[in-house]
Amino acid sequence: MEEINTQDRATFAAGCFWGVEAAFRAVPGVLDVVVGYTGGHKESPTYEDVCSHTTGHAEAVEVTFNPQQVRYQDLLNTFFEIHDPTQKDGQGLDIGDNYRSAVFYHTDEQKKLAEAAFATRQEALERTIVTELSPAATFWRAEDYHQNYLAKNRGAVC
Repeated sequence: MEEINTQDRATFAAGCFWGVEAAFRAVPGVLDVVVGYTGGHKESPTYEDVCSHTTGHAEAVEVTFNPQQVRYQDLLNTFFEIHDPTQKDGQGLDIGDNYRSAVFYHTDEQKKLAEAAFATRQEALERTIVTELSPAATFWRAEDYHQNYLAKNRGAVC
């Protein structure tokens, strides 16, 4: 009997990770969202390290989801809806490589689906998508005070 996969992972960077986390937490079928850092070269980076723009890391979210309840394509749709994929190294007033737009794929299937989503989205845009597409690397969990930040700090903005 074939085992049914009841959870999978997806990793996205789309600006300040507080707002990205909140958006993905609202998606039915998402089991957990963790904020952290990925895509850089420093071991165990801190928030201060990442904000120094010397580590190469992006503020990112690692989404654990039930693929029987939400498809990876739906997560990609959420990703594209919550930020501007044509803005290089930043989102809105948050500027820097740590705020870049990126999809970090965990499987060849995720890569294929992301490439298709990029192509579909690009057809509808006048400006070029600059979202990075890279294999998932080590995901470093951010400090506890960053986890579920907007829910813990009513009135905070991102």
